[in-house]
Amino acid sequence: MQIWGKVFGGLLGFFFGRIAGMIFGAWLGHILVDKRRTPTSGPRQNLFFHTTFAVMGHVAKASGQVTSADIALASAVMDQLRLSGDARREAQAAFREGKAADYPLQERLKQLKLVMAFRRDLARMFLEIQIQIALSDGSIDDKERAILMEIARQLGFSPQELEQMLSMWQGEHHYRASGSQGPSLDDAYRLLGVSADDDDRQIKRAYRKQMAQHHPDKLASQGLPEEMMTLARQKSQDIQAAWEVVRSERKLR
Repeated sequence: MQIWGKVFGGLLGFFFGRIAGMIFGAWLGHILVDKRRTPTSGPRQNLFFHTTFAVMGHVAKASGQVTSADIALASAVMDQLRLSGDARREAQAAFREGKAADYPLQERLKQLKLVMAFRRDLARMFLEIQIQIALSDGSIDDKERAILMEIARQLGFSPQELEQMLSMWQGEHHYRASGSQGPSLDDAYRLLGVSADDDDRQIKRAYRKQMAQHHPDKLASQGLPEEMMTLARQKSQDIQAAWEVVRSERKLR
């Protein structure tokens, strides 16, 4: 069971396509599962697992009908987590449970928040997973947005933080999908979490904040396994590439 922590966390991060997510996910699995595997910790991990898929089902059903894209994405997550047998059946049952009209979203989120014990990065990962299911068909309707807003609120994120997460993910997704050598200007702004309307000082501050958050040495000091350091450096390189595009466009020093 020890390797499961790294597989679970790392593949969750890989699912939503962000190097930072994969780094944090693997680190999280390593810390929460591999190092703290005790008889009393199992229920907490199971609740996180179950709630993740149940809320995915709830978000997918928000627009009135679960689409083939929703189902394909949920199945892809299960495949990436290498779920089979009882574990896959549990995930599928949780997804179906979440689709029910009377699914107690607020109650489940309150339970989840207690389990996460103020681990904001973990809460962010959970929210981004739900953003992915909402975006599986390429857009977010009003009902899906309302549920995402409720999830964000319950987990302690502001509407502005949610919108920023949406924008940043869309920028990274477009960058990856384009297959280009570097990000476009629009994607670069999104990758940095800023807009073209922000002034130079705001953009520089955002760049420095992103680099500080993803600095390999800082992540290592927080418990990042040595084998994940390459991914940390890759994320830093993505941020640096975005900065170079914006810096060149705006003639920044």
